Amino acid sequence: MEKNNNSYFDGGLLQLIGWKLLGGFLTIITFGICYPWALCMVYGWEAKHTVVDGKRLKFDGSAIGLFGLWIKWLLLIIITLGIYSFWVQISLKKWITKHTHFE
Repeated sequence: MEKNNNSYFDGGLLQLIGWKLLGGFLTIITFGICYPWALCMVYGWEAKHTVVDGKRLKFDGSAIGLFGLWIKWLLLIIITLGIYSFWVQISLKKWITKHTHFE
């Protein structure tokens, strides 16, 4: 099987820094309430600038959809005294993957 070399990332460092600073700023001034929005904003930018085998990725996750999960995860972290935080990273990765598609 022939390997396709049409996979690349065309985003720039300054853009990434800008999006992460904006997301961090909004998260701080809203005391964490807008963190799901910041995550969706950054993941959307990353997907938009990623091409795999000649096909551009698209992220269609919404902050509202993630917000409900985020509240549930936060409660589980509190109830389990932090133990559930190990599973949050995997759950978040699964959610991001579920909402990432080829255009």
